[in-house]
Amino acid sequence: MPETRVVSPGQACVFQATAFARTPRETFMAIPVVAIIGRPNVGKSSLLNCLARRMISIVEPTAGVTRDRVSHICDIDGVYVEFVDTGGYGIDDPDNLREHVERQIQYAVDAAAWILFVVDVREGITPLDQDVADLIRRQADRVSVVVNKVDQPHLLAGVGEFARLGFGDPVGVSATQNFNRQELLEHILEKVRDLAGEAPSEPAMKLALVGRRNTGKSTFINALAREERVIVSEVPGTTRDSVDVRFDLHGRTLVAIDTAGVRKKSKLANAVEFYGYSRALRSVRRADVVLFFIDAAEPVGQVDKKLAQMICEEHKPCILVVNKWDLAVGRASSDAYGDYLCRTLPSLDYAPVAFTTARDGKNIQTVVDTAASLLKQAQLRVGTGELNQALERVLAERTPSAKRGTRPVKLYFATQVAVQPPTIVCFVNEPSQVGRDYQRFLQNRMRDLLPFPEVPIRLVFRGRSGRHTRTPSRVKNG
Repeated sequence: MPETRVVSPGQACVFQATAFARTPRETFMAIPVVAIIGRPNVGKSSLLNCLARRMISIVEPTAGVTRDRVSHICDIDGVYVEFVDTGGYGIDDPDNLREHVERQIQYAVDAAAWILFVVDVREGITPLDQDVADLIRRQADRVSVVVNKVDQPHLLAGVGEFARLGFGDPVGVSATQNFNRQELLEHILEKVRDLAGEAPSEPAMKLALVGRRNTGKSTFINALAREERVIVSEVPGTTRDSVDVRFDLHGRTLVAIDTAGVRKKSKLANAVEFYGYSRALRSVRRADVVLFFIDAAEPVGQVDKKLAQMICEEHKPCILVVNKWDLAVGRASSDAYGDYLCRTLPSLDYAPVAFTTARDGKNIQTVVDTAASLLKQAQLRVGTGELNQALERVLAERTPSAKRGTRPVKLYFATQVAVQPPTIVCFVNEPSQVGRDYQRFLQNRMRDLLPFPEVPIRLVFRGRSGRHTRTPSRVKNG
């Protein structure tokens, strides 16, 4: 069994989120924030997707799909703006999360340089629209009414009615048909151009948080961001979308991607859960490092095993984050639990294991530091000479076995061709005859012998040709 690095609670760095609380206005003024608010089902998420020209927010006819603040930074003629989609104000939420959703809306309003108050031209001004208007009346000098669903020319006549809300001349759009998109962007640019700062820096690292439902991913995100950035609730499935949270930590800009909790496909209740599951997989693909959350109070299950296999197939560096460790104290030592994970999740037996209590901020900083170490390993490039010396040692221990009736398999030469993940091309006489068992053996030994012991290695086997016929012992430094 490979040795697994265990980041134990004894190494914990306590991160008290409340002690570092900042106001939203202080957090986001570098890039002007444009909040998109309104009652349920007026097309706020569709509008964000329209402005961004990307599928950022889940769009579904079901009311209350968006709960957290979902944001995206857009470049409008050289001016960077952060659009923030919010949940529907006044939603009748079956999970009793209305208070949480409305608190997230208030955070977005408080942080906003400008507010887009979205309404529905087909339904006219409703009592809930009036409630939203009352909510933002004090911010009237930075509000534009956006009348959505102007999908047909005759509906333009109804746009003027919404001037009665008291926020000036409304702008009519159709988010689904991109009608008046450019006009709305120019309107926004006029309002926030003087507030624009520098272009956002590229994040030093992107972390995707994945795991089953209710493993504490959102609590961990809030501890990192040092504010209530996403909703935390005991209700399973609270997070439905993938939410990017940018934050600065010790001078570095990081992005943490909170994802919907995963459960068995057969148990996905509706299209919203399916979209959340799909976006969780997509988040893994665009992350530098994956934080795979496991509930210390629950046994590892089939969903965990499938997630582990998916992370492995994507060749992503990964930390096994055993959260809620306070609930497991006394039942097992951290070393014993690390061995348990090696047995139950063998495809990730090289991954470090961290024990956290996100609710109390314990070990949060250590996890981020470990992730930075993994990213550094994944970005290393090894010289050809060093690589082939390692290959020679591996071949001295064990050579590939040939299937009956086939020629012996010979490994001639190896070279690293890419990073993230470290990708090694091995030249052999019979690429198709290199079995999976030997590939796994070779990967494990390469991790032991080369300076990336805790990240996945991608091996590619190619047939020999021309100069790629030398044995490792004759290879000079490349």
